Amino acid sequence: MISHKPKKGHLLIAEPSTIGDLSFNRSVLLLADHNSEGSVGFILNKPLGYTIQDLIPEIKGNFKIYNGGPVEQDNLYFIHNIPELIPGSIEISNGIYWGGDFESTKELINKGMIRKNNIRFFLGYTGWDAQQLEDELEENSWIVTENSYQNKIIGKSSTSFWKEKIMELGGDYLIWSNAPENPSLN
Repeated sequence: MISHKPKKGHLLIAEPSTIGDLSFNRSVLLLADHNSEGSVGFILNKPLGYTIQDLIPEIKGNFKIYNGGPVEQDNLYFIHNIPELIPGSIEISNGIYWGGDFESTKELINKGMIRKNNIRFFLGYTGWDAQQLEDELEENSWIVTENSYQNKIIGKSSTSFWKEKIMELGGDYLIWSNAPENPSLN
């Protein structure tokens, strides 16, 4: 369902007209925080070419790392659906949590107690100053939708996620679902 007001836990779908922006072209973001001071989100469908063990060798897991956005790309962030295991987690909405005690998280991964459908790691995040996201919405840069997947979105999203969401919107968006990522290559 399309919403006009962004809220924590909503999805932001990049408008098809967002061409040439390497970070956001065909992106689907989870809005992790939204208030009068600004907004924070994580790109869900842009996997990078390495795993958590590539970045932190003492973690014995092959969880993919995703590009969370262009801000602070030298920092690791994570969302998950297991707050009962990770102390200090902050609820986003619908059973999705952000962060928590990283030492506990590393230990739980090494013990095999966290699976791929429980956690998603990101380098960087997407951030907006106060009113910036609203301005981008007025410029038709994003489509705001509810997160119908709730906490299962962690295992759901993939590189084809943008196309799936655009097809769900239907109407004039259907033509964009099969368009090349760079229309000048058509």
